[in-house]
Amino acid sequence: MFIQTESTPNPATLKFLPGQSVLGAGTADFPSPEGAETSPLATRIFAVEGVTGVFFGGDFVTVTKSDEVEWDHIKPALLGAIMEHFQSGQPVMADNTATTSGHAEHDGPDGEIVGQIKELLDTRVRPAVAQDGGDITFHGFERGVVYLHMQGACAGCPSSTLTLKMGIENLLRHYIPEVTEVQPVAV
Repeated sequence: MFIQTESTPNPATLKFLPGQSVLGAGTADFPSPEGAETSPLATRIFAVEGVTGVFFGGDFVTVTKSDEVEWDHIKPALLGAIMEHFQSGQPVMADNTATTSGHAEHDGPDGEIVGQIKELLDTRVRPAVAQDGGDITFHGFERGVVYLHMQGACAGCPSSTLTLKMGIENLLRHYIPEVTEVQPVAV
């Protein structure tokens, strides 16, 4: 098994491509070791000292490290943990653990606008940020403000504010006049 790695715009995050499906559909975000017990793979990765976050996409694993450790010191252990997991035959997620489409539900008078927002995120934004090892999902819409949740490499990325304001906000405002602003949220 050969696992490729790619850098991301976030220097604290590295993208691992195992050459096979990680999650068939959806995503799974583990911003801390708490909650990782729902994934044998995430548990293995968090066992490497210095790991602070794990994110799964369709065909990649994104790992975030603390500032105290260097990639050169933990990358071999991470490659080993990922390889061991896929060779073990264990599932990525424990039985009955659901992955998410990512978007929050919205019921209210702005349902049509929210549908347009989610459609643009799914077709224009999410595929691009997945290339960088992250995900951006809809969290809410209120009085013209779109609230988005950033995951994986996008969470804590130095360029995330620029991505939100200059990229996503401009895109949404162009196609949906009711959108006036985009704000990040922490979940």
